[in-house]
Amino acid sequence: KLLAQLELDSKNREQEKITAKQQQPQQSQSEGGKKKRNRQKERLAKRDAAIQQMKEEASKEASVQPDLRAIELANIAELCKAAKLREFDILPDGHCLFASISDQLKTRHNKDISVPVLRSKAADHIRKNPDTFAPFLFDEDKMEMRDIKSYTDEIENTALWGGDMEIMALSKEYNCPISVMMSGRATFRVNDEGENPELKLVYYKSSYGLGEHYNSLRDA
Repeated sequence: KLLAQLELDSKNREQEKITAKQQQPQQSQSEGGKKKRNRQKERLAKRDAAIQQMKEEASKEASVQPDLRAIELANIAELCKAAKLREFDILPDGHCLFASISDQLKTRHNKDISVPVLRSKAADHIRKNPDTFAPFLFDEDKMEMRDIKSYTDEIENTALWGGDMEIMALSKEYNCPISVMMSGRATFRVNDEGENPELKLVYYKSSYGLGEHYNSLRDA
C-alpha cells in the first residue's frame, strides 16, 4: 500500500513540474546575466530524494518479512509427522469445514453425510441452543448482536464459511470429540466427553489464497 501511494505521489509531482515549467518565464535572468535560483525546482528535487529513500526503505522492509505460508506449512508437516497423520486435501470453496467433517465421518464413523446435510444439522443445532451460541454472534464491527436466525439461514443455504460454532454444534450432533490442529497454537478440542471416535481436522490461516481453510486428517 505504501509503494502504491508513493507511486501516486510521484505522478502528482511530475504534473507539478510540468505546471511550474509552463508558468516559468522563458529567460529569467538577473541583472548580472545569471539565471535566477529556481527554489520550486529545488524543493521538488528534495522531495523526490526523500520519496526515493522511503521507497528503498519500504522495499527493504518487505524483503525481510517472514514467509508466513512457508512457516505454517513446515510447522503443520512436523505436527502431522509426530501425530502419525496425513492430510486429505479439501477444495477451498467456502464449504471446506463441512467437507472436512464429511470426510472424517466417512473415514472414522463409516457414515456418508453430505455437505448440505451437515450445514443443515449445524444450523438446526445452533437454533435449538441459542443460549449456548448467542455470545459467539457479537459483531465487533457494528457493536451489536447478530440475529441467530439470519445467521443460521446463511450457514444452511449459502457458502458462508463455518467456524468454531459449527464445529461445536456438529461434535454434539455426532456425539464425538473434534480436534483442530493449528500452527503455532495448541490443538483446539471440543466435546472431549463424546462417545464416538474423534474427528481430526487441520486449520490454515496463511497458506491459501482465499484465506482461512480446513483440511481433513487421516491416519498415516
